[in-house]
Amino acid sequence: MPDVGEGLTEAEILKWYVQPGDTVTDGQVVCEVETAKAAVELPIPFDGTVHELLFPEGTTVDVGQVIISVNVGGATAPAPQAPDAQADAPVAVEVQAPAADTPAEEPKPEGRQPVLVGYGVAASSTKRRARKTPVATPASAPAPASAPAPASVPEQLNGHAPAGARPLAKPPVRKLAKDLGVDLTTVTPTGPDGIITREDVHRAAAPATAAPVVEAPAPVAPVPAPAAAPASAAVSADGRETRVPIKGVRKATAAAMVGSAFTAPHVTEFVTFDITRTMKLVEELKSDKDMAGLRVNPLLLIAKAVLVAVRRNPEINAAWDEVNQEIVLKHYVNLGIAAATPRGLIVPNIKDAQAQTLPELSQSLSELVATAREGKTTPAAMQGGTFTITNVGVFGVDTGTPILNPGESAILAVGAIKLQPWVHKGKVKPRQVTTLALSFDHRLVDGELGSKFLADVAAILEQPKRLMTWS
Repeated sequence: MPDVGEGLTEAEILKWYVQPGDTVTDGQVVCEVETAKAAVELPIPFDGTVHELLFPEGTTVDVGQVIISVNVGGATAPAPQAPDAQADAPVAVEVQAPAADTPAEEPKPEGRQPVLVGYGVAASSTKRRARKTPVATPASAPAPASAPAPASVPEQLNGHAPAGARPLAKPPVRKLAKDLGVDLTTVTPTGPDGIITREDVHRAAAPATAAPVVEAPAPVAPVPAPAAAPASAAVSADGRETRVPIKGVRKATAAAMVGSAFTAPHVTEFVTFDITRTMKLVEELKSDKDMAGLRVNPLLLIAKAVLVAVRRNPEINAAWDEVNQEIVLKHYVNLGIAAATPRGLIVPNIKDAQAQTLPELSQSLSELVATAREGKTTPAAMQGGTFTITNVGVFGVDTGTPILNPGESAILAVGAIKLQPWVHKGKVKPRQVTTLALSFDHRLVDGELGSKFLADVAAILEQPKRLMTWS
């Protein structure tokens, strides 16, 4: 598993594009993995034949672990023993017990070894432990009720199974078996490589739950599980709950938001104003020859207004360096746009957005949104942001109190734009009205600075001709 992004230590294998026996060529994409930041396709740096896939889809693997072996030129490169797929940490490696006169571990080469194109393997921090030698079973001991697991499966470690092999099952399946009171050692596996599936557990539990309950009340119809629930989700026996493992983008987002909320003292200010003129300008720009073929929407002009307001209030575009006890003023704007994707919330950013013209900014926004929806946003695209816009208005929400993206000093939430009665030129008229909410880090942004910045954004959008006079 290559180091696919700064600070990332693991990735989940989403999909294998090859199988053992397939021929591969240098640079061919062999699998897709999901890191804490994005989905990434991995190429193979060899010509040869796939010998073995070391991890199944859905497994989270540490950076530096071997995930595939390839037969190159008639010889197969040695690969480590397959991991214990059932351990709570699925990437822990079990090794065969050494012979009495053999060292417990072979010395590993120092440095980084090339594994995939453009990457190298860091020295693994995972400590290998020698496999315990199984205790000899007396000849009179009865055989287990189910077929034994393959001989290569590591020995059961928790003491609940009889002497022998530990049944192969993923953590969610183990949880399901525990909820249903099913002993995994009695279940016959039907999954690949002898893995016990959820269906196997339900099948094993069926005889015990098949007996009808006399005069039992009719069960309450459960709320349907989300259609997009991942394959690793586990449904409770009564169908009333679904448990989804916390991993990937969702896990990283949760950690970042908790860290931000309990590190930076958040302050949020609001402003409600008439955005009718900006909405009229949006319609005019759609027919402008300079914007032909480009997407023009309110977010484009809001982003431009933010960039102008940042230039007028540069201290808002900063970061708090706790380690060095410094405020870092950024003389560039990497404008983040919060995007809801099937994998969770991500915030890719437009690099040096302050230097882009309106057509260039429109093109950048379109590419950013399209890439995020396709799940192809790279980790690099989500690093180095300085200011973020989150558009909750697209969901019909008036406004919110957004949490700062870690490492940034401010975030602007854009509410829904609605036709409302508004006093315009001394008369109550129907006007397009919206509310903006600015959250900022009160360690480095005072109330005066935050208020001036928010007022500038609103003033530009209320009178968009200021885009020309203030730019």
